[in-house]
Amino acid sequence: MQSPQQILEHIFGYAHFRDPQAAVIDTLMAGNDALVLMPTGGGKSLCYQIPALARSGCGVVVSPLIALMQDQVEALQEAGIRAAFLNSSVSYEETLAIESQLLHDALDLLYLAPERLLQPHTLSLLQRVKLSLFAIDEAHCVSQWGHDFRADYLQLNCLHEQFPDVPRIALTATADQRTRAEIARRLNLETARHFVSSFDRPNIRYRIEPKGNQRRQLLQFLRGTQKGSAGIIYCLSRAKVENTAEWLSQQGYSALPYHAGLPTATRAEHQRRFLREEGVMIVATIAFGMGIDKPDVRFVVHLDLPKSIEAYYQETGRAGRDGESSVALLLYGLEDVVKLAQMVEASEGSEEYKRHERGRLNAMLGLCEITSCRRQALLHYFAETLDRPCGNCDTCLEPPATWDASEAAIKLLSCVYRTGQRFGATHVIDVLRGSGNEKVRRFEHQQLSTYGIGKDLASSEWRALMRQLIVRGYLEVTGEFQSLMLTELCRPLLRGEVSLQLRRLPAKTSRSVSRDPAAPEGLTCEDQPLWQALRNCRKALAEERGVPPYVVFHDATLRGMVKAHPQTRSALLAVSGVGDSKLARFGDAFLAVLRDFPKR
Repeated sequence: MQSPQQILEHIFGYAHFRDPQAAVIDTLMAGNDALVLMPTGGGKSLCYQIPALARSGCGVVVSPLIALMQDQVEALQEAGIRAAFLNSSVSYEETLAIESQLLHDALDLLYLAPERLLQPHTLSLLQRVKLSLFAIDEAHCVSQWGHDFRADYLQLNCLHEQFPDVPRIALTATADQRTRAEIARRLNLETARHFVSSFDRPNIRYRIEPKGNQRRQLLQFLRGTQKGSAGIIYCLSRAKVENTAEWLSQQGYSALPYHAGLPTATRAEHQRRFLREEGVMIVATIAFGMGIDKPDVRFVVHLDLPKSIEAYYQETGRAGRDGESSVALLLYGLEDVVKLAQMVEASEGSEEYKRHERGRLNAMLGLCEITSCRRQALLHYFAETLDRPCGNCDTCLEPPATWDASEAAIKLLSCVYRTGQRFGATHVIDVLRGSGNEKVRRFEHQQLSTYGIGKDLASSEWRALMRQLIVRGYLEVTGEFQSLMLTELCRPLLRGEVSLQLRRLPAKTSRSVSRDPAAPEGLTCEDQPLWQALRNCRKALAEERGVPPYVVFHDATLRGMVKAHPQTRSALLAVSGVGDSKLARFGDAFLAVLRDFPKR
């Protein structure tokens, strides 16, 4: 039986563990339970894969999505590990074969959907074999307060009861303190050792902009830093997903729609292309992405406001899993706030649930409107402190201008009050700007003292002010028609006792410096021919095996080959990410490419 360090080096091809991987693995090796919070791309999978290989028996991994299982099993098999999965996509004959492998000690890792695991037949089968551990991936699905709640996860505490001697590890990249406590309670992990890594993803640049001409903003972004890159674009509705994908295709991009309303075969094909082809972008609802293992997603764009910081953090975390520079762009507007608020009010949840969801929405909107470092605010939400501004978000790189909005705020609040606190944003702005439209005349609001007193500001500026007043608690949106209402906080502002410094709406969206997407950081122009030749070799090997290119080798490993320029098998094995099995399978092909280029 190999040690964890030997498995790390010879199977996965890495020389050192990241913090706190070694401590997590030691905990499981000793037969104890663990709860692990680690950001996407932090190396969570190795925390259970390595002890499953180092301990006697088969490791059972509970995973919520078929795509996640398939990706991880493909990668493990390419590394020479005996891995399989059981879910609804597996035929009866294949299921029997996999169960036979399990019973005859011919599997190192078995991935199961929670509903499959909980079947009496499966639990009975597991009772008959030696198990090394249980790993519960995406453990935030157990939280009823979470954005990815799965009812089947609530029953996973049976593992503690039926297999008391098998160590368990629960893992997630997204959990605030409340969700963390709920995971521990529902999975009987209160006495487990908890490992909480930093939530910081320093390689992701956060950019948040108010919506203007959204398509023009998106096109500017894609034509700037993201030429030829793979990315995910999130929309709130299925219709917007399909319209945006069609429009991007007309602009010459390889853009595919993905949402729960598409046929299963279409979704599977679009996901397959996204994983296996280069430069493909997916336009999706949040139905896409959980557990997607593609490491080279260079950007994530939100064309609508996420409903919580947890959702935003998890979705943006799908960028840059390989540690390379990536961008998370969010475009948001007042209409997003109204739409999400309507969804909360229309839900069948309790009043406590609705109050909680309103709080999460306000926190998300607050992140959009702050004038200080976004990363500091994001980490603070997860109870983590960043000592200094990050230098890699839009507010750090281009500090926003502020203005004294006290007088304008008083005008807006007065207009809300004088129109009866029963109208939405558009009508209030029409009254402020002196519109003569039919609705204003019908309610005789041209007779109000606030009629026309806001002509000095554009509609977009009034909307920006409304958003910020909602965030700061001076206004709230209520009722079926999303009427604006004043809160008690308004009194001192209306009396002139406090002043209000707010973010000024930017005059135009800043442009990003273009880059060559085929030129990763750390490589020179002279390195490009070898870099591209290695990528072509990887692509051919991946197509031959029917797997995504990154399953062969990550970009970081190819970059290591370019820098080290190994000429022998032993030198290639020294490159990070090259293990014994991949050396045996792919080493000669890559060495042939490397030997064709003179070593500089």
